[in-house]
Amino acid sequence: MSSILTALLEEARAGLRRVDPHQARTAADAGALLIDIRPEANRRDEGVIPGAVVIDRNVLEWRLDPDGDHRIPELTGRDQTVILVCNEGYASSLAAATLQSIGLPRATDLDGGFRAWAAAGLPVERLSAVAG
Repeated sequence: MSSILTALLEEARAGLRRVDPHQARTAADAGALLIDIRPEANRRDEGVIPGAVVIDRNVLEWRLDPDGDHRIPELTGRDQTVILVCNEGYASSLAAATLQSIGLPRATDLDGGFRAWAAAGLPVERLSAVAG
């Protein structure tokens, strides 16, 4: 990773209270919103976290804008904890920092991403099981 990207990632993470997989599960059980921003191919190949809301990264800010017309109904307010999940916890850190800047101060991400969740032995559903 280039030094510019490393600095950008460090800056983004400085404002986050990142969570590990078990903390993410506990937070979700308490009402936090888990958002899976991984590409469809990753979800198809590796599975999904049960209960996570899938939002493509390219529309994330529009779906989670607290004042926006395109906001998802699962976002109940600005104080709701929103935990983003990507593959390994890089893209989600940058996206969580952006969500904080648009008015979601409790936005954060899953340290290690989906792969850390799966490695921790937490529940994963295969898309074929979800679809069929």
